[in-house]
Amino acid sequence: MLNIGEVARRGGVSVETLRYYEREGLVEVAGRNANGYRRYGDDAVRQIRFIKHAQEVGFTLKDIKELLSLKADPGASCCDVRGRAEEKIREMEAKIAVLERMRSILADWAAACPDTGPVSRCPILDALENEMDERRGGMSCLPPGRGA
Repeated sequence: MLNIGEVARRGGVSVETLRYYEREGLVEVAGRNANGYRRYGDDAVRQIRFIKHAQEVGFTLKDIKELLSLKADPGASCCDVRGRAEEKIREMEAKIAVLERMRSILADWAAACPDTGPVSRCPILDALENEMDERRGGMSCLPPGRGA
């Protein structure tokens, strides 16, 4: 049996994170010994490592809770898990598209910046200011010549 500090260390998280995982139902609440200290089995370390690895590939704690539920459900299938993974991939692709659009806009603005002159004539700051004005008028946040 392991104490909370040892489980946290082996799992690569803080003690507070481990307590949070317990509160959220991601890690089974530990039993306590006669002194009142939490005592964990080796499976707690495996659970934490599962959670951390799932986070590394993009799953949220809510997603991970669903995956853990599927893992514990004898009626669940690999198809159920694959569906969650494919849904996460679609979410990532949508986020990537937004980030690419943002990158393109910033790259255009940076290319338009002469790198000299007073900040009062900075095209990047002007573009940001114009975007605020255009949003208030209900217009697109894209620079002229860019479609939505």
